[in-house]
Amino acid sequence: MKCIVTAGPTYEELDDVRRLTNFSTGALGTELAGFLAARGHEVVLLRGHYATCRLEPPGPPAQVFTTGADLRRRLRRLAEKGADALFHAAAVGDFKFGKIWSPMDGGELREIRLSKISTREGVILAELRPAAKIIVELRGWFPEAYLAGWKYELEGRRAEAVARGREQLAENQTDACVVNGRAYGKGFGLVTRREACEHLRDKPALFAALLARAEVKAQKR
Repeated sequence: MKCIVTAGPTYEELDDVRRLTNFSTGALGTELAGFLAARGHEVVLLRGHYATCRLEPPGPPAQVFTTGADLRRRLRRLAEKGADALFHAAAVGDFKFGKIWSPMDGGELREIRLSKISTREGVILAELRPAAKIIVELRGWFPEAYLAGWKYELEGRRAEAVARGREQLAENQTDACVVNGRAYGKGFGLVTRREACEHLRDKPALFAALLARAEVKAQKR
């Protein structure tokens, strides 16, 4: 199969030297890419610039993405060549910076547009705007591929985390959603459209389950 794996965080620029990013090592996606390549599949790994995991799976070197817009461009280019499966494990930022202001005497705000915002500005106010969701567009770019997204949940209980995974499936028409994080607890939950959430104790079990389902869909094409 031709597989694409995204891993690690995006970042968004405050100015030319400061950035907003996520805590993501990129390890899970990188290890998944290695698992797929070791089983003979053609794998393209897209990994965030700030991912701390630098393992290199067999095959072509990882492509490095920066911002959410950069990751979107790379995925759209890959979509032109097609793929059998896309495992979207990247930690794409939910916000990007809008306008930046410095409070002035009297309570007025002065907009700042500088290549590097100096600490001499004192307190600054930064507008955070919702970033466009890449996962929303994946089905349109890869209409026949097996698509798996991720839902990393910190708040609530396992049942609530799984329910949010099901919401992601319904909203984005993906084939699976991997749920993990503090709300889910140890291991991973594999949520699909027609099955109950399958609990998988560790990464190897998760990778094997994802691959098995992707192969079934590829065989039906």
